[in-house]
Amino acid sequence: MNPNAMIPLDLEKITAAIASGTRPNQVLWQTEDSIAFVARGRVGRSEFHVDPSDEVMYMIKGDMDLHYRTPEGEEKVAVIREGGIIHCPAGTPHSPRFAPDAFVLVIERKRRAGERDRFFWYCPSCKAQLYEASRHVSDYQADPVSEVYAEFYGDDAHRTCRKCGHVAP
Repeated sequence: MNPNAMIPLDLEKITAAIASGTRPNQVLWQTEDSIAFVARGRVGRSEFHVDPSDEVMYMIKGDMDLHYRTPEGEEKVAVIREGGIIHCPAGTPHSPRFAPDAFVLVIERKRRAGERDRFFWYCPSCKAQLYEASRHVSDYQADPVSEVYAEFYGDDAHRTCRKCGHVAP
């Protein structure tokens, strides 16, 4: 295929393919400078993701509660309705929470050599940090979110709060 070809993508067909498949996302493109993908919601998403670059999210279908943490550590929620768009600045801990039948388009800068994405979980009881994972995300086809989820939920020690003893479900 000609890399300079301008081929429009059909988001309706893409969301239908994701809905009928087993992968939670589909990469639309990955270039030297940018990446775009469509993702469906995940049941029980609870981690906060920290990107090394700015991120733009557009709600194709459904609504999203975008949990985020302020520099002071306070958790807040921005509600993005279907058809809405939001800019998430680099370095902002955020947790996009939306139903499995909802879809978001995400556009961000491709990771540079040495940049790492970070994933945090916090205790639902006392709000202390439970666990942190870090990854260099060179290819979104690898689905790094599913990888860190398996790591977090695969070990009870990762889900047990060292401050209050609560075990995240």
